[in-house]
Amino acid sequence: MITSDFDIKYFLKNLTKRPGIYKMLNDKGDIIYIGKAKNLKKRVSSYFRKTTASPRQQAMVVKIVAIEVTVTHTEGEALLLESQQIKKFKPRYNICLRDDKSYPYLFISSYHDYPQITFHRGAKKKRGQYFGPYPSAGAVKETLKLLQKIFPVRQCDDSYYNNRTRPCLQHQIERCTAPCVGFIEKDDYHQDLDNTILFLEGKSDLLIDQLIDKMETASINLEFERAVIFRDQIARLRNILEKHFVHGEKGDVDIIACATKAGVASVQVFFIRNGQNLGNKVFFPKMSNDYSENAILQAFIPQYYLAKQVPYELLVSHALEENKLITEVLSKQANHSVAISTNIRGERLKWLQMAETNAENSLLSKLSDKQGIYARYLNLQEELGCLEVPKRLECFDISHTQGDFTVASCVVFDREGPLKSAYRRFNIEGITPGDDYAAIYQSVYRRFKRLKKGEHITPDILFIDGGKGQVGQAQKALKELQVNDVMIVGVSKGADRKAGMEKLIVVEQEQPLDITSGASALLLIQHIRDEAHRFAITAHRQRRGKAKRESVLEGIAGLGRKRRQQLLKQFGGLQGVSNAGVDTLCSINGISKQLAQRIYDNFHHQDGH
Repeated sequence: MITSDFDIKYFLKNLTKRPGIYKMLNDKGDIIYIGKAKNLKKRVSSYFRKTTASPRQQAMVVKIVAIEVTVTHTEGEALLLESQQIKKFKPRYNICLRDDKSYPYLFISSYHDYPQITFHRGAKKKRGQYFGPYPSAGAVKETLKLLQKIFPVRQCDDSYYNNRTRPCLQHQIERCTAPCVGFIEKDDYHQDLDNTILFLEGKSDLLIDQLIDKMETASINLEFERAVIFRDQIARLRNILEKHFVHGEKGDVDIIACATKAGVASVQVFFIRNGQNLGNKVFFPKMSNDYSENAILQAFIPQYYLAKQVPYELLVSHALEENKLITEVLSKQANHSVAISTNIRGERLKWLQMAETNAENSLLSKLSDKQGIYARYLNLQEELGCLEVPKRLECFDISHTQGDFTVASCVVFDREGPLKSAYRRFNIEGITPGDDYAAIYQSVYRRFKRLKKGEHITPDILFIDGGKGQVGQAQKALKELQVNDVMIVGVSKGADRKAGMEKLIVVEQEQPLDITSGASALLLIQHIRDEAHRFAITAHRQRRGKAKRESVLEGIAGLGRKRRQQLLKQFGGLQGVSNAGVDTLCSINGISKQLAQRIYDNFHHQDGH
């Protein structure tokens, strides 16, 4: 427990301008944040100026009772030390990479007459060649399994190998040449071993050319059984290359993509070694606040590659603010140049997009995790003071373009997560353009009027994306329908509209609800609010697009709404209608020759031409 009075003005006045790291401590002596700076005085001072400090920083600053600094020679040294300290102490307000095991490798021994190929994890103390790292033990085992089918090099451990008196099952199923009992000559065994190394080094074109030469030589010498072995090896190799090799890549590259939502981040890393895709791994960094993808990657990369083998290039989904500094530090640590690239094209772009898709899918899976969601429901009950754990939540949001094409969305969550079959949208009519209050009233009234008819289940909590005004309109709609058993909670955007700083407006409470910082319930609220926002924007764009398509056809005499819709459906949109000839238009039921001509002229005879 820290009890000493902390004089921040005196501390800042005497703080050095040199590079280094700073640790911020709370009254219990816990490190709550670690940062690095090129100029310690300038950086630390920024936290205590309300004009420059972000709301997240201000929330953290009130907990600070002491600051410790460590001076370094360069900003690069500060970056390395910061990453080491964050991994060690895992401060609450930092983005922290969870503990991960050392990565596995493929190992080929060099101290045996008949070397083995095997799985390896840990320090590289044994003499031999190491290939990797692989993202998981499963990826190593899959590669071993593939190799065993092509080049039957032994994979057994030494104690098993040294005590054999007859071949094992692996030899019987043609997965090993049984060097343990002398069934293969040393030179032939090493030929299989050399082929394995060529494959792992990414020299597959050379390997296939060599196998083709051997196959042709065997055929010329009438050694047809031997030629068949080479033929089968070539066929299996090509099949593997088709699935595992990255077109256009020859070296070592990691592809890193990030996605974030509702306070949860997913980072996906694809491993390319010697042009070969070794697989991918997903990470979920620990965060107490919502950070941008750029900030997450900037924190992730130094922590992840600290004391790890760094490839020659990293392809990342979002640009890093400190790209130059991180590149310099990684290059120095790896003893070779390292590039971090964002703007890429061609085949590489496809791989980056695949990594992004995987990051998004992993994030959605994480958010929909049943146990995680139920824990958030329990926390929601506690934070909102509900008598029972809520079973069903609904959230409303409004979207429009300067008041036009207003759409309200209603999304539904149950204890399994988003219940998309229950989502609804409402095209809002008859209100003053841009009147969000009236839009909320109309959509809530229409939704719960159907509830009164038994068309859907009553939610336990109704979230409204907005403040007191929107909450008041939702309350008015429910009151008129005599719906009295639904809790209404407004989710207003907090200071600077930052995620994590939302204010909860509860009916009949004068002040916004003070929800615990970092509470899992807040993540659930952010998730449903973001989903309502996404669904509202999607619905609004669809309505606006449909209106735009139909407006082009509205001025054609004799073409009513139903026929306009029929045309758009039959031809797959406005482009299809514009490309259709008169005879093709006539083929649609209800479109006469004269009307078809008017439709055609509308697109092809503009301005009298």
